[in-house]
Amino acid sequence: MKLPKYHPRYESLKIRENLVKGFKEGYVAINGLIAQGRGECFDYLFNEKTQNFAAEAERAAVALLLLSKSPVISVNGNVAALCGREICKLAKILKCPIEINLFYWTKEREEIIEKKLRKFYSNVLTEKTKKIPNLDSKRANVSEYFYNADVALIPLEDGDRAEALVKMKKNVIAIDLNPLSRTSQNATITLVDNIVRAIPNMITFAEEMKNLSKDELERIVKNFDNKKNLKDAINFLKEKI
Repeated sequence: MKLPKYHPRYESLKIRENLVKGFKEGYVAINGLIAQGRGECFDYLFNEKTQNFAAEAERAAVALLLLSKSPVISVNGNVAALCGREICKLAKILKCPIEINLFYWTKEREEIIEKKLRKFYSNVLTEKTKKIPNLDSKRANVSEYFYNADVALIPLEDGDRAEALVKMKKNVIAIDLNPLSRTSQNATITLVDNIVRAIPNMITFAEEMKNLSKDELERIVKNFDNKKNLKDAINFLKEKI
């Protein structure tokens, strides 16, 4: 479908089309379309813009990732469809691997996503040899690297997996438009923003911050309060409604 750029819903329609394309190509689960619709409702209320609280969280998240000894980025079908290339660009700057992890796992879906990501970045993990404790779904299966990672960026994540990763004492960075979700409430740092804005913002911050000293990065992380940030997001929604 050719979308006219002057359409008032152009960006939102483009996101929908990318997901539909991913579904037709066999790597976006049909349930992922429902999840996108849920997130889109929240994005309307945030004026489809990165608000100040989100930008603050994105900056803190980048600082935490730059401080990390073993960071990792988790990608599912929706993430691959919406910003696969951008995720790869961020991973290159951070020098960290990307792991494919799917709730509705099939070998075919995983292989399509792997092929898509490897066009832009070679360090993509698919071999699963470890299992996350306290998690019953197939999303518990992870690589040894992911299992031992100290910081995990988990965009568009399920609440039970986010909670299980926190219980493993990992620093968890979530991207979730719902500040009240279990994922948002359990994460170490929550980016209450649309992933199609959050990842490009993080790329910009990473380029700007990659040469900062350890002390400067630690100061950024220390000064960030995730509970307060979530409260700011919730208050924004209250005022909007």
